[in-house]
Amino acid sequence: MRPGDWAVLVVLVLDAILLAVVDIVFLPARFDGEVLPDLGGFPFPITILLAAVTTPLLVRAAARLRPVTWIGGLPGFVWLAVSLWLTVGGPGGEFLVYPDWRILALLAAGALPSAVVLGNALGRAARQPVSGG
Repeated sequence: MRPGDWAVLVVLVLDAILLAVVDIVFLPARFDGEVLPDLGGFPFPITILLAAVTTPLLVRAAARLRPVTWIGGLPGFVWLAVSLWLTVGGPGGEFLVYPDWRILALLAAGALPSAVVLGNALGRAARQPVSGG
């Protein structure tokens, strides 16, 4: 990897950390009249969609830097680790969200598409002929 690629990878990992924090903090959003309009307290887990779209994009960008190793999946691994840390106990052992279906949906929406993107990148790298040196 070129030296500039390492800087890009660090930025992608920092983006994954920030994305995980934002996803968990806004996961319990509801239409309860406090921040969102009052629609009877209906849950509004928009961060599930946010994770499903952005986490695979981070993994795809990292896989373009280094598709042959686990480094391509580093943003996805970091996102999953931070998300699990914040949902299982978080800083100081405090729970940031109440455990319900939204946590499982968030973890699945962020991790599964990222795994597919990483698998595609690794498969493409394995099919490319090895250049002689």
